[in-house]
Amino acid sequence: MNSKSSFFRENIAVGFMLFALFLGAGNIIFPPQLGQMAGENILVSMIGFLITGVGLPLLGIIAVAKNGGDLEVLAGRINPYFGIIFTSIIYLSIGPFFAIPRTGAVSYSIGVAPFLSEGMQESWIPLFITTLLFFGLTFYLAYNPTKIVDRVGKILTPALLIVICLLAIKSVITPMGEIGEAQGPYINNAFGESFIQGYLTMDVLASLVFGIVIVQSLVARGVTEKARQVKITIFAGIVAAVGLAFVYVALGYIGVTSTTAIGFHDDGGKIISLAAQQLYGQAGNIILSAVIILACLTTSVGLLSANATFFHKIFPKVSYQVYLVIFALFSFGVSNFGLADLIKLSLPVLVAIYPFAIVLMIFALFGNLFNHAPSVYGMALIFTGIVAIYDGVKQAGFEVEAYDNFLSIFPFYEQGIAWVVPALAGGVIGYIMYLAKRKTKTSL
Repeated sequence: MNSKSSFFRENIAVGFMLFALFLGAGNIIFPPQLGQMAGENILVSMIGFLITGVGLPLLGIIAVAKNGGDLEVLAGRINPYFGIIFTSIIYLSIGPFFAIPRTGAVSYSIGVAPFLSEGMQESWIPLFITTLLFFGLTFYLAYNPTKIVDRVGKILTPALLIVICLLAIKSVITPMGEIGEAQGPYINNAFGESFIQGYLTMDVLASLVFGIVIVQSLVARGVTEKARQVKITIFAGIVAAVGLAFVYVALGYIGVTSTTAIGFHDDGGKIISLAAQQLYGQAGNIILSAVIILACLTTSVGLLSANATFFHKIFPKVSYQVYLVIFALFSFGVSNFGLADLIKLSLPVLVAIYPFAIVLMIFALFGNLFNHAPSVYGMALIFTGIVAIYDGVKQAGFEVEAYDNFLSIFPFYEQGIAWVVPALAGGVIGYIMYLAKRKTKTSL
């Protein structure tokens, strides 16, 4: 009993650190919107969302930890060039393409827009000024690394949790309204739609990068034994998963009970802002806005620094500082599309690349069964791509009827995850190739 309690005390901080890494302010905007759309189907919707928003990121952390903590090394088992390309795509997705711009857009949507007149909200100028200041400060902090960001982050994560708890408790004690009817695709496909919406958290992609952060943290503490690293990482992953699940369920409940009081909105940031004002008045809105802006800032600094560090390692002729300039300017430009358009822009790309990430990490978990043979990974990903890439194209509005009819024969097509069976079939074919190759070498 003492050893168990000692293990808990020693490693709970690692779990909180991982939870803080995952809990970006962007994650706050999706569950309330899901709640509004899901209505009476909130339970099945939340299950689908939690699978991609919590369960799969947990598996991602474990998979990367079991395989040395480095995504590039893991993906490089298929092919060194694939390792670099795939890892670069992951970094760009959780970096300047989507996640970093989203921090600026969320800061405006939750932190600034609620205090503007309707006329000003329609103008491009407030968003432009907000994101200009936001990414200017992000660049400064990333250019001059300081412990203040880490310290502020350690304060902000508990603060954000407290704010969410206060909103959730008030919404239970004095509900804003009754649970309404499901809307749009949530009427007949609540699980599948929510499963796909979970992609928007980008937590599965992030988990493939965060694994190395945990491993490096443990090494710094003197934990070098791989088995112990994996054990602690699994524990930390469970702590983070429980925290994320609480946040998502709480915010989903706020969303599903808010429609009577604030109406329907396609912007999750606006939903949570209006809900905070409804529940606690203007004071609630001010506190929420301040915490969200600062949380977005620390997330943005961390992601900008991580991307600049990674690409400087891959292409060292370009300095870390130059990468910071490029990524900060690019993120600033993309963030001015606005939060709603940014989400619409990112979803087709995430629909295309998420299945690759999921398949890679799941096969990596069982890699010892096939000696991490490149043929198994490779064939599984090729077959996954046959479906996933088209799903991304279709999400963008380009549909090929004949090909779509072909894909409709696969199980889980209606749920938007028709790639599952092809991925398994590809893995089996790759395994047969691996056995045949091994048999040939043995006979020689």
